[in-house]
Amino acid sequence: MKIACLYIATGRYTVFWKDFYLSTEKYFLPSMDKDYFVFTDNDHIDFESNPNVFKIYQKKLGWPYDTMMRFDIFLTQEEKLQKYDYIFFFNANLEIKSLINEDVLPSQANDGIVVCQHPGFFNKSPEKFTYDRNPKSAAYIPMQEGKYYVAGGLNGGLAKSYLELCHKCSDMIHHDLDNDIIPLWHDESIINKYIIGKNPLVLDCRYLYPEGKSIPEFKRDIKILIRDKSNPKYGGHDYLRGISDTKKRTFKIFGIRFTL
Repeated sequence: MKIACLYIATGRYTVFWKDFYLSTEKYFLPSMDKDYFVFTDNDHIDFESNPNVFKIYQKKLGWPYDTMMRFDIFLTQEEKLQKYDYIFFFNANLEIKSLINEDVLPSQANDGIVVCQHPGFFNKSPEKFTYDRNPKSAAYIPMQEGKYYVAGGLNGGLAKSYLELCHKCSDMIHHDLDNDIIPLWHDESIINKYIIGKNPLVLDCRYLYPEGKSIPEFKRDIKILIRDKSNPKYGGHDYLRGISDTKKRTFKIFGIRFTL
């Protein structure tokens, strides 16, 4: 069984990579072979000489495109990713804290997809979910739909199913961009739309536990920690995103003109 781990570390997000790699090697499906596809614009990253680390150049797109265009970014490696059994995407600031076994692997009964509850909404009713309610957006979800609200920072699935997800989510993103629309919560809004009417494997908040918070229901067995980007030791959100020092510039990527 071979697993592809997708990881975006453009700009200053490489600050999280070392701990992510070491913890994932130790705790995430340790009996299985894992390869890491690291999309980065950094000249060098830790462990780049390891045979299971593939450093792929990815230009920094600026906020929110670094996150919103991730499906297009992943699809640049589609030919290679098709050869894996499972594909998982992890947000850069995640760290595996305890053993994760095959319970996280979805089957065809789950439409081949695994997602994770958002820790801010696991105990709220659907009308409280921050779905995109803009009917002009491809991410639009009417009030009467939706069972759970999932986070954008962890998802995966059988390779064929996950690549299909990437294609469909990319199509929705491009639909919105072509109509001058930004989905409310970017790729997270799109993922929530994608799973409407599907039966994904839904992980609980042990798999996305926010650093510095107390969620008693899940604190005993934290699987994955969301490291707090606002922590001064990481530099803070704006520093990591490069917002404070990004000059205005215009360029095209994936056929779309971006002005930052």
